[in-house]
Amino acid sequence: MTEPPRPEVPVTTDQPASDIQAVSQAADATVGAERHGMFGVTGSGDTSGFGGLVREPWSPLPAQRPYGGYFDEIVDALHDACPVFDEAIELITVDRDELTIHVAREHLIAVATALRNDPALRFELLSSVSGVDYETSRRRLHSVYHLTSMTYRRRIRLEVAVSVDDPHLPSVTALYPTADWQEREAYDMFGLIFDGHPALTRILMPDDWDGFPQRKDYPLGGIPVQYKGATIPPADERRAYR
Repeated sequence: MTEPPRPEVPVTTDQPASDIQAVSQAADATVGAERHGMFGVTGSGDTSGFGGLVREPWSPLPAQRPYGGYFDEIVDALHDACPVFDEAIELITVDRDELTIHVAREHLIAVATALRNDPALRFELLSSVSGVDYETSRRRLHSVYHLTSMTYRRRIRLEVAVSVDDPHLPSVTALYPTADWQEREAYDMFGLIFDGHPALTRILMPDDWDGFPQRKDYPLGGIPVQYKGATIPPADERRAYR
């Protein structure tokens, strides 16, 4: 099963500088290279049932105005409410009728504050904070925030990208208390470090656990099970069901 190729966005000298910058940022966010199978196992058989899967490199393309629905109103209101809008917003995408605003980490608090407090926005609820690992991307670790406006019945997503070498980003717990345990889980599973969190400790794994289990380079089995002393064989050594 092969996904259809994504359309390329050409950059020409006739494009406005802002469009060229947006395309450049989209290219910077390109996710990896072509991958085969589910786990990248070669030479020993893929027991997942997805051995024939081919995943092509993907990059989020900048959305073009009009975005549709209420998305244009949100972006315009955020532009007026956030003094650092031009520096803060790296990319705006619309995919599957969902608006995602990619934010530079140093401006995350300013953007989130405007989204929560401005009367035209009123995103009072942070319903989810989650981590993503785009393994071979330069800034492979992403923190994703799902915001809901209870006043206007609207939803958007914020996304912040950081590198493994510098996985720091500001905590939003002071703005949204619901982020507390969710940021701890993102730290526990992906190693994202939320500066300013009141108690950033592991929440699922033991305190002395080594590594971050949901990173793409974390071993798939073959590690000791601390509680019973047993072992889990690596994915390519498990029984194949044919």
